[in-house]
Amino acid sequence: MEQEMNITVNQMPRIGDTAPDFEAVTTKGPVKLSEYAKDKWIVLFSHPADFTPVCTTEMSGFATRKSEFDALNTELMGLSIDSIHAHLAWVNNVRENTGVYFDFPIIADIDMNVSKLYGMLQPNESETAAVRAVFFIDPAKKIRLIMYYPLNVGRNMDEILRALYALQVSDKQGVALPLDWNKGQLAIVPPPKTLDEMQERIDGDFDEKVDFYLVKKKLNE
Repeated sequence: MEQEMNITVNQMPRIGDTAPDFEAVTTKGPVKLSEYAKDKWIVLFSHPADFTPVCTTEMSGFATRKSEFDALNTELMGLSIDSIHAHLAWVNNVRENTGVYFDFPIIADIDMNVSKLYGMLQPNESETAAVRAVFFIDPAKKIRLIMYYPLNVGRNMDEILRALYALQVSDKQGVALPLDWNKGQLAIVPPPKTLDEMQERIDGDFDEKVDFYLVKKKLNE
């Protein structure tokens, strides 16, 4: 049993891996991940089931803030182990009752293929419902960040957007970002790797300097 568990864990995608490719039926038509959203980021997220309360609030959160993801050159893609017919009925039900429209593809993973591929099925939580997973996939189709939440706790949309923006800023400007970092705050200059670089940190004029290994600067965002 222990050996089987280790094999399952080792096969789960990890940060830095190429996102496992798949083809799936979605509410926006067929999707092949490797050919989807060229030159864009993707936030792939799973929910346990359609027509459930926490999932409805989460999907509504993604939908109402979709323009913020659009501004970050990011496509949304949802998933649950439900049929395409259940997805369509749920999307329509929520729109009729709340006015919120889930205008992004939702994968109908009735055969659980994608859920298994991405480690969204975790038997100690449920064998038939995907946990609340979030995968941040960059334009090169590399997994850059993974979040897992249990079935009974909803995600934080502010944190998802903050993390996505932070990844993009770090890539673009070659910096690291400190605890609780948000747009407009100082970023960490990468620590020195040579004696010369260390001396540059010691002598340099920075916006904030604790010591040569912890130096911060303003960003042009």
